[in-house]
Amino acid sequence: METDDLITRLSAQALPPVRPARPPLRAVALWLLASLPALAAMVWLMGPRPDLAQHLSEPSFWASEMLAAATALLAAYAALCAGRPDEPGWKLAMPAAALALWLAVLGQQCFLLSISTQGAALRVHPDMMCVPAIALTGFVPALALVLLLRRTSRFRRLAVGFNAALAAAAAAEAALRLFHPEGTMMTLLVWQMGSVLLFAGLGALAARVWARLRGG
Repeated sequence: METDDLITRLSAQALPPVRPARPPLRAVALWLLASLPALAAMVWLMGPRPDLAQHLSEPSFWASEMLAAATALLAAYAALCAGRPDEPGWKLAMPAAALALWLAVLGQQCFLLSISTQGAALRVHPDMMCVPAIALTGFVPALALVLLLRRTSRFRRLAVGFNAALAAAAAAEAALRLFHPEGTMMTLLVWQMGSVLLFAGLGALAARVWARLRGG
C-alpha cells in the first residue's frame, strides 16, 4: 500500500481523540480527595484508641504521623510520575528517603524508650491484626491509585507497583495508629512497619509479574 493511500484511509476513519494523562500533582490531589474520607471513616468506625489524647500531646507521635503522611504523599506522587517517560528518575527516590527517615525516627524513639523503661520498650508482642487492618484501611487508597494509573504508559512498572503499594500502606499506617494501640515501640517497628514494607514489596512483585504476563 502506498503511503498516501494509507494516510487517506486512516484519516477517513473516525478515531477517538487521545486524552492526555493528568499531571501528577493534579492526580495526587484527586487521590487525596478519595483517600482522606475513607481513612477518616475507618477511624470513626473503629473508634479512636483510648490513649489517643495522650499521644496527641507527644511530639514524637506527631513526628511519626507526619513522616507517615509524607511517605504516602511522596510515594503516590512517585507512582504517578514513574509511569510517565517525561518525568525524571530522581523523583522515584523521594519516597525511599522519606521511608528511611520515618524508620530512623521510630528507631530512635524505640532506643530512647528502651533506656527509660529498662528495656520494656524492646519487647515484641504478637499483633495479628496489623496486616489485615492495614490491608483493609488501605483498600480505598490503593484502588484510587490503580484507577488513576490506568491512563499512564507501561513504563517503569516496578517502580509504579512499589510506590503505589507503599503510598496506600503508609496512609493506612497513619490512620491505623489513631485507632489501634501498638503496645510497645518494638511491636510498632516489627509488626506495623513490617506490614508497610510487606505490602510495598508485594506491590513491586505484582507489577513485575503483570509485566511478564503482558510481555513487557
